[in-house]
Amino acid sequence: MSHVVPDLGHRRRRLTGRDPHEPHRAATPLELLYDLVFVVAFGQAADELAHYVAEGDGAERYGLLVIITLGEGIIGTVASLSAVVNGPAGWSADAALVALAGVGLTFGMWWMYFAMPSGDVLDVHPERVFFWAYGHIVIFGSLAAVGAGLHVAAYYLEHLTTIGAVGTVLSAAVPLAVYVLALFALWTTLLRLKDPFHIGLLIGTAAVLVLAVVLAQAGVSMAWCLVVLALAPVVTVVGYETLGHRHQEAALTRMRQVPQPTGTS
Repeated sequence: MSHVVPDLGHRRRRLTGRDPHEPHRAATPLELLYDLVFVVAFGQAADELAHYVAEGDGAERYGLLVIITLGEGIIGTVASLSAVVNGPAGWSADAALVALAGVGLTFGMWWMYFAMPSGDVLDVHPERVFFWAYGHIVIFGSLAAVGAGLHVAAYYLEHLTTIGAVGTVLSAAVPLAVYVLALFALWTTLLRLKDPFHIGLLIGTAAVLVLAVVLAQAGVSMAWCLVVLALAPVVTVVGYETLGHRHQEAALTRMRQVPQPTGTS
């Protein structure tokens, strides 16, 4: 005896990926599962990182995360540029300049970060770790955003963007400005010191950032504007290597000479 399956009127169609621009689109259970896994994994990573910080290894671990974040930006830029140079146009002066600017900017941000004496201060004042640790949320976010801005620059060379040269330069300049401000804020909070020399470094960095945007507005090639932008971290690097390291070493010496309160049993 045959069994007839009633037609329930369900629509059947070939399985395809969902359109993210679909009207009234809601997250699927699978997407929600991915979000949940990400939140749990991020929370577990934060818990483990907190243990590292408590054990005195926080500065090293955070430094490694900074390097990883910087590397992601370089990888994204190189991947985008490879599409340009492997296309009909091949290598061009603009592609070479964007690659140069990306590497130079990344190296400058790396140098700026590791000039901050995080480990030395936290060894003496572990109670200062809270703002330092959570302040890295801004550091990591701005570093990733600079990498995304470099990625946008590569897309600009492929003519895949709708923004102009000014918007492209701003996509890297704005997060770079956030990174510089966050880094100086961390330094000031970590050492409990306001160094007037930093004001000069911030003014010089801001001048370079504004110059890059103004040049783009004036019609200068976007690639050259990124090269100018890559000079922004150089202001702090040169300032630190010529004079700033002396100020920092003097501050660390004073900090170590101050008697630290001992715990009571």
